[in-house]
Amino acid sequence: MIFVNDTHNPALKSFVDSANSGSTDFPIQNLPFAVFRRAGSKEDFRCGVAIGDQVLDLTALGKMHLLSGDAAQAVQTCSDSSLNRLMSLGAPAWSALRASLSRLLSIDSPHEGVLRGCLVPQADVEYDLPARIGDYTDFYASVHHATNVGKLFRPDQPLLPNYKWVPIGYHGRSSSIGVAGQSLKRPVGQVCGAGQTVPVTQASRRLDFELEMGLFIGSSNALGTSVSVDQAFDNIFGMCLLNDWSARDIQGWEYQPLGPFLSKNFGTTISPWVVTSEALAPFRAPFVRDAADPQPLPYLTSDRNSQRGSVNIALELSLETQAMRDAGVAPQVLCNGNFKDAAYWTPQQLVAHHTVNGCNLQSGDLLGTGTLSGPTPDSLGSLLEMTEGGKKSIAMSNGQMRTFLEDGDAIVIRAFCQSDSAVRIGFGECRGTILPATT
Repeated sequence: MIFVNDTHNPALKSFVDSANSGSTDFPIQNLPFAVFRRAGSKEDFRCGVAIGDQVLDLTALGKMHLLSGDAAQAVQTCSDSSLNRLMSLGAPAWSALRASLSRLLSIDSPHEGVLRGCLVPQADVEYDLPARIGDYTDFYASVHHATNVGKLFRPDQPLLPNYKWVPIGYHGRSSSIGVAGQSLKRPVGQVCGAGQTVPVTQASRRLDFELEMGLFIGSSNALGTSVSVDQAFDNIFGMCLLNDWSARDIQGWEYQPLGPFLSKNFGTTISPWVVTSEALAPFRAPFVRDAADPQPLPYLTSDRNSQRGSVNIALELSLETQAMRDAGVAPQVLCNGNFKDAAYWTPQQLVAHHTVNGCNLQSGDLLGTGTLSGPTPDSLGSLLEMTEGGKKSIAMSNGQMRTFLEDGDAIVIRAFCQSDSAVRIGFGECRGTILPATT
């Protein structure tokens, strides 16, 4: 398990002034990773670290030979166009690189002069996916979301008997995962509405978002082996924001008996920045299961997971219509929640369950948490829940109404961690915009 160390010291400051503002997502205590290049250029994508409003080019840093040991080995992998090789090195290498970057970017760094030449303004860059995602699994980790959705379709039994025993998940489509800033076309598929006996093929009219977080797998496990809950603390490289777009009308027709398919695999959007597990260490929280609920089976249990298995991450989702964008009106916040209040299973439990049967997770694989709806009306993570299946409409600040997403709508997800004893860190932004369908 990764414990708090010198890189989390609230007194640390950077020679990059914007990292010391107190409101930035990217102070020196964060140092998240992404894959970037200068916008509009033909440069190769390479790995970078956020510091304030800048990106530290790790390829350029590696050529300076300022690091040694595990940190030197780690930074040499960052000339790649993905984080996969860095992820595969394991927690000791990640931690060594983080410690070296913290020292190099500190306000009293003896290398400030040369390092300024490795900084690129974030306003001038474009991003690629952080990793080559071989496989993508989406879970159903919020008991509030599962109950709310269950009430819509199974009023007499909203929560199925297995939910509180097993982390439910399905295998998604890695090829349609895109990085924040993307635009997605409205999906087309089979729909069979109420009272119909024959489906029709049409563009989805009940397009939705899902407020989620993603976990990037670091170290691989061999086929036939499993990862324990305790091992999973070091197995997870980091977390990102995730929006699993969902076509509810297509989903309603296709999901029985095998679950989501075309209603989900047309697009998933993730944030470019991956906040490392080590950066999240000061914001770990106890995992407590209600005494009236079934307690996790032994392979899903450990003292560490009970003491520090959850994470205190504040979540925010906003909707921006085309009319709001044209008028310069700020996006409207629809959801304010928290990961620790929403997730019935911890990140470590998701990894342990995924591998208990011997499934081999690989470096760069992505696990989604599922919609992170909380216990209150203002913390619901999907329009399906907010509108009670489309029965209610949401009034926007400019007078427009929304039941499900319209063409031109953009969804913006943000998240941050904050405590009295640690510097606030954030995840950046996950934005995606809906385009008209091609029919």
